[in-house]
Amino acid sequence: MRIYDGTPRQGWEDALRAIGAYADDQQLKELLFLELEGGFVLQGLGLQGGGADSDSFGTTVKRTYELTEDQVAELTETANAKRGSSPSDRPNADLTNYYEHAMRIIGAYIDSQKAHDVFFFEQDGSFVVRLFGSSATRAGHQLAEFTKDEILAMIDAAPAYRNQPASEATGAP
Repeated sequence: MRIYDGTPRQGWEDALRAIGAYADDQQLKELLFLELEGGFVLQGLGLQGGGADSDSFGTTVKRTYELTEDQVAELTETANAKRGSSPSDRPNADLTNYYEHAMRIIGAYIDSQKAHDVFFFEQDGSFVVRLFGSSATRAGHQLAEFTKDEILAMIDAAPAYRNQPASEATGAP
C-alpha cells in the first residue's frame, strides 16, 4: 500500500475509517482485513438477500470484497464529505456505525507505529492486529489486541483527543 511510500496518500486512520463506514453500510460483522500490494481484502459476515419467497433470505453468509486503492480513495472522499453531518457521527455507546469509529482507532494506532503489511480480524467487537514494521533496533511482526470495551472507551474519549498525535489519541499499547 502506498501510505508510507512517500506518496501524498491519506494515512491509515482516514482509510480505515472509510472502510469501516463501508462495512457498516454493508452490515458486515466479524471482519477480516488484509493489506495487498494495490489495495485490501475485506471479508465479513452479512445477511444474504433474496426474494420474498426465498428460504435463504436473512441467512448469514461470508462476503468478500477486494478494494483497490482507487476505491478506497473514493470511499475516503465520500466519508469525509459526510463527516459531522449525522447524529451517528457523534460517539456514543449505541453506535450504529461501530466499524467506522473502531477502525479509525485501529488506523490511528497503525499510523503511530508506521507499520505496513497490515492484517487484522474482529470478533464480537474485539480486534487482533498484526503489523510489520522496522525501527533502528528491530524489524518484524508485532501483535496488538483491542477489546470491545477498550474500543468503546476510546470512541467515547475521541472528542477530547482531537488534534493530538495518534499515539496519545489511541491510548494504544
